[in-house]
Amino acid sequence: MQKLLIAGAAALTLAACAGPQGPQATPEQIQAVSYRDAGPAYLTLYTMVNNRTGSGGHSALLINGSQRVIFDPAGSFYADVVPERNDVLYGITPAVEKAYRGAHARSTHHVVRQTIEVTPQQAEIALRSAQSIGATAGGFCANGTAQVLRRVPGFESISPVIQPTKLMAQFDAIPGVVTDKYYEDDDGDLQRGLEQNNAKLNQQG
Repeated sequence: MQKLLIAGAAALTLAACAGPQGPQATPEQIQAVSYRDAGPAYLTLYTMVNNRTGSGGHSALLINGSQRVIFDPAGSFYADVVPERNDVLYGITPAVEKAYRGAHARSTHHVVRQTIEVTPQQAEIALRSAQSIGATAGGFCANGTAQVLRRVPGFESISPVIQPTKLMAQFDAIPGVVTDKYYEDDDGDLQRGLEQNNAKLNQQG
């Protein structure tokens, strides 16, 4: 019975958490866009939440270590200026982070951001873990994100989960987490949002 419930939960998440795999970025492409946010190292957990039902549609993890990346397991986000390799998005400048949020926040969903300051060592472990975990199967974005977090000292309490909102609740229990929510009221079509934000980034670049 438990296996059936897990399978059902994965199927519900699958529609919003199953992006196509694009070409793998080369080390040279990644190095060319390397970016780090000034200030302390931190982790930000993103949870895309359905505005009508409150259910989670997707989980992702921004890591600000030696460079700033987004681990976007089975994610749909793409941009011409953002190289991707094994579900890790590189070159996460403020403009790219805004585009990432903007693509996912729409009339049907909002984005919950939970940020916690960590040591440079913790951030680097998270970065290496995200880079080594490989591409995540569709519908298992929360589970993949939890796997990365569990490898970071201080985050061992994170349990494997399927539902993004359950991972969000676990992360919220960690002391020092700061939460905000981001809303937009544009078209509910995710693909259209991705295309629009890609065009904006190309204009800025």
